[in-house]
Amino acid sequence: MISDSRQSTEPISERFPALEEQEIVLTFYAPEARTVGVAGSFNRWDLQANMLTHTAADEWSIRLMLKSGQYEYRFVVDGVWADDPQAAQRVPNPYGGLNSVLNVRLDDTTDLL
Repeated sequence: MISDSRQSTEPISERFPALEEQEIVLTFYAPEARTVGVAGSFNRWDLQANMLTHTAADEWSIRLMLKSGQYEYRFVVDGVWADDPQAAQRVPNPYGGLNSVLNVRLDDTTDLL
């Protein structure tokens, strides 16, 4: 078997395509809310697909497994669209509002071998 020294410098997503996803945690502070969901390009803007769980600190949270890439999203609080105040980046949407932007980047310097 020939050893290829370049293998450890290749991005993990190329060496291990099945490991391309990573866990992302989104949180939203809404103490008065009854339901909070997140809809975005990662779930085809499905309002019911990803519902957040209420925590003891009046926050809502969800863990998502997402592939590397850029995603747009918004929270849905009791049926009303809401911005993510923690989002570092936003882009205009076709409805006159702003979508939050989530950049998921696999740490391609990690060596799993």
